[in-house]
Amino acid sequence: MMKLSTRKIVVAGMLGAVSIVLGLSGLGLIPVPTVAGKVTIMHVPVILGTVLEGPLVGGLIGLIFGIFSFLQATNAIFADPLVAILPRILIALVTYFFFLMGKRFNINLAYIIAGITGSLTNTVLALGLAVLRGYLPLEAAVSVGAIHGIPEAVVAAILVLIIGRALSKYLVEEKKVTVDP
Repeated sequence: MMKLSTRKIVVAGMLGAVSIVLGLSGLGLIPVPTVAGKVTIMHVPVILGTVLEGPLVGGLIGLIFGIFSFLQATNAIFADPLVAILPRILIALVTYFFFLMGKRFNINLAYIIAGITGSLTNTVLALGLAVLRGYLPLEAAVSVGAIHGIPEAVVAAILVLIIGRALSKYLVEEKKVTVDP
């Protein structure tokens, strides 16, 4: 059974707050030279929480991100709690599975895979549910997924690698956790 230590609760709260700040401040939208113009990184705290503290912590951060997304919704798609919340929670489960798989080979590869799969989980599930719930036609979802999803996955992979390595190195030095170097 998974336990929530004080440390895990604090990490979930802090990274959940980071996700909210990214959304409220606009810092969660990174300009990129694509048709989309910007990519979101609000899901990156969910991915980082998952790889550093496990799927339960990541799921809690995803829940915070999803509720924030639902409460801030400016369109019908994200005003639907199923579309706004469920994909954000499931980021943690998919990320954790692929992170563990990649970690068997190389920790840097694991961070990159976690960033890509976590980001694509957010994109594919949110858009997929939007199609299933009748908010978007399939063609529009595929177009949005390609235009936004690919750059977001690349940016997430880079950020998760850089931030994940830095945080895991710090945590290992502090003898708080054991992460492969």
